[in-house]
Amino acid sequence: MRTADIRQRFLDYFAARGHTVVPSAPLPTPDPTLLFVNAGMVPFKPYFTGEAAPLWERATSVQKCVRTLDIEEVGKTTRHGSFFQMNGNFSFGDYFKEEAIAFAWDLSTKAQEDGGYGLDPEKIWVTVHHSDTESRGIWREVAGLPDERIVARGDEDNFWSMGVPGPCGPCSELYYDRGPALGREGGPAVDEDRYMEFWNLVFMQYERGEGPGKSGYPVLGELPRRNIDTGMGLERMATLLQGKDNLYEIDETRPILDRAADLAGIRYGADEAADVRLRVVADHVRTALMLLADGTAPGNEGRGYVLRRILRRSVRSMRQLGFHDRALTELLPVARDCMAPSYPEVVESYARISDQAYGEEDAFRATLRQGTTVLDTAVAKVKDEGGRSLPGTQAFLLHDTYGFPIDLTLEMAAEQGVEVDRDGFTALMNAQRERARADARARKSGGAADTSALRTVLDAHGPTDWRAWDTLTTESRVLALLGTEGSVPVARTGDLVTVVLDRTPFYAESGGQDSDAGLLSGASGEAEVVDVQRPLPGLVAHQVRITAGELAVDDTVHAAVDSEWRLGARQAHSGTHVLHAALREVLGPTALQSGSYNRPGYLRLDFPWRGALSPAVRSEVEEAANRALRRDLPVGVRWMPLPEAKELGALALFDETYGEKVRVVEIGGAWSRELCGGTHVEHAAQVGTVALTSESSVGAGMRRLEAAVGIEGFGYLARERDLVARIAERLNAPRAELPEKIAGLLDRLKAADRENARLKQQATTARAAELAGGMVDVNGVQVVTATAEGGADEARALAAAVRDRLPVGTPGAVGIGTGAGVVVVALNKAAREAGLNAALLVKQLLGGRGGGSPELAQGGGLAAERLAGTLAELPRVIGGQ
Repeated sequence: MRTADIRQRFLDYFAARGHTVVPSAPLPTPDPTLLFVNAGMVPFKPYFTGEAAPLWERATSVQKCVRTLDIEEVGKTTRHGSFFQMNGNFSFGDYFKEEAIAFAWDLSTKAQEDGGYGLDPEKIWVTVHHSDTESRGIWREVAGLPDERIVARGDEDNFWSMGVPGPCGPCSELYYDRGPALGREGGPAVDEDRYMEFWNLVFMQYERGEGPGKSGYPVLGELPRRNIDTGMGLERMATLLQGKDNLYEIDETRPILDRAADLAGIRYGADEAADVRLRVVADHVRTALMLLADGTAPGNEGRGYVLRRILRRSVRSMRQLGFHDRALTELLPVARDCMAPSYPEVVESYARISDQAYGEEDAFRATLRQGTTVLDTAVAKVKDEGGRSLPGTQAFLLHDTYGFPIDLTLEMAAEQGVEVDRDGFTALMNAQRERARADARARKSGGAADTSALRTVLDAHGPTDWRAWDTLTTESRVLALLGTEGSVPVARTGDLVTVVLDRTPFYAESGGQDSDAGLLSGASGEAEVVDVQRPLPGLVAHQVRITAGELAVDDTVHAAVDSEWRLGARQAHSGTHVLHAALREVLGPTALQSGSYNRPGYLRLDFPWRGALSPAVRSEVEEAANRALRRDLPVGVRWMPLPEAKELGALALFDETYGEKVRVVEIGGAWSRELCGGTHVEHAAQVGTVALTSESSVGAGMRRLEAAVGIEGFGYLARERDLVARIAERLNAPRAELPEKIAGLLDRLKAADRENARLKQQATTARAAELAGGMVDVNGVQVVTATAEGGADEARALAAAVRDRLPVGTPGAVGIGTGAGVVVVALNKAAREAGLNAALLVKQLLGGRGGGSPELAQGGGLAAERLAGTLAELPRVIGGQ
């Protein structure tokens, strides 16, 4: 059975039993504690925690997930991959243990011709929490399982929570016995390779308190509504139904693995080390495809860094297998064809996906070339200094700064007869990983601590009555004031506090739009609103500075958005949509927004594209945007079901989560149609103008446009006009002739620079000949010392010129110093063959400072008054060697 069919069979089964089929959320998640969705229940988390009311009593989904915490282990085990799909069925206060267990057993064991998976019931084992006698009894009754195949386990294995205060409960896991060829007999407690877990049923019935880890925290009591969260690993079920040993051999990954083996000229199964690398390639190429499809772009931070690392690990693994050409052009199309039956968007977006992936591979190949140069220099330095080991700090620098893999460093250093301080490198890597883990823990626990007081407000008063789409003013009541130490009853002049109102006209920062500015005015005081956020679904929090008097809980205030600020915000947000549509009109549909930010007078928009836009293309995009404004295209807002919006071609941001009904903003109908919760103008002409101010790179394959909008856009154009006028006046030329006039000036400057360089070279040559004539013999070495005007460049040029004029075949050394405190030493070939080393000579002259190659080295930091004496030491130092 194909993986795509297993997926569809799961959804069909639960849809027939009253579950709403919920589409997979995008892999990037707005959850601040995560980079990517890493479990099937993540999109439903607000419903389980009580932050939002469930939209359904029963739901089912197949959720795309990515886990990369232990990415180095991918390929080494047969059960874990970085991308996986989680089949889930969920109940929000509806059915509980008995129905969840019955559903799981029925679907798992029902004959395939009747809509089930047809697993042999005699090979299924289950685990339950040691305290959960109810589940044990249900398994006996529903499935007829004997006690020996119902295994009791402890908190670490069979009690679930999210790691923070909130819902928790026992779980029951289903395992399948794959036979004695894959491990020892005795059930999942003995061998989890032979007995593969394929479904986990979580029974959320309790509330947990504060405490670390998976155990040791207090269970506070029963939840008011008991919930069900189950997860069946789609790849694991495919492994079982397709009769494979591991998830890398199923129909969605094995073709990628086979193509990689063909390219490398090897056979899968012939060598374990090569097999691990082939599995890494198959896993990583598929993971990269799905991340790119969901809008993640390679970068140096966060999600982008994870994707970059996955792409580069796949390229590196192919290199380790002996394939040094471009690999992704061969492998990514195979991954696309594997995943298309379940995710047709990988075909629809393949032009964009492949462009970013191939660009990243090309950039990494260039990185490898650069890293090789750095490594060769570092190895040469180690050898010149008589060492045999490359420091761990250097290996870490290559890895962290240049993206140069440690195993490649080990391999290439060994080829040159140098070891690598692997222990030092590992210590630095472990320290970096621990910092990352600590940061993740801090984000997770810190987020929970920061929102605990706000959650209390939300529980007590319900969601904020949010009026930002309808009005600029409301009469509101202060529900809570929060300072740095928690809730406070009153805030006074100068205090910076968070205010929660029962209703608000203020737009909270989201969807790329900055938050509103404005005032809260009450009978006893006034406060300036400096930031507005949504820390919890449904709750709006205002950060304010008390500017006069005081503000207290239960005060009635007049909440007023700054109308000029809001006008500018609306112009900027609509301007972003207009620029996005203009960009796609000029460059095509692959120029899809991957991030944006807008505030009054300013917008920026990031989009995938290889290479800078030419001035002509930038002008064309700007003209297309302003042409739309001149036509005064109508701006409309419609609410509709998400599938209908997608059918209409509405564009959605990849890192946003949408409900069943979505808000669609249209400018000129189909010309610009996006899912958006922001504030907008009524007609396009109200934007004023869009004036592009910058186009730049923000990572491999990613560009950024910046623009001034509205009155600020007109101001920018006016300043540009005034600047041109001043230049024209200064050059005494008509504006139309300025390009030719400036080009002529630049040509004359370049000609003058070339003439200056020629004269300087003549002077250096003449002086070099003069200095070479005054060489001094020191134990058979011809030595020249002198001073030069300028800095290090001039000293190096003169030293090299003098060296080249010393007698061929006779050892020669040149020392040149400058008033800037720089000393350069140059040796000819005969001096090197005689055992002299320029880098060591510089270090001896400067007390250990300086460095370079054996032929040419330099150092600095020398006081001017010590220059002559230091140069005079060179003959003595050479004589000592």
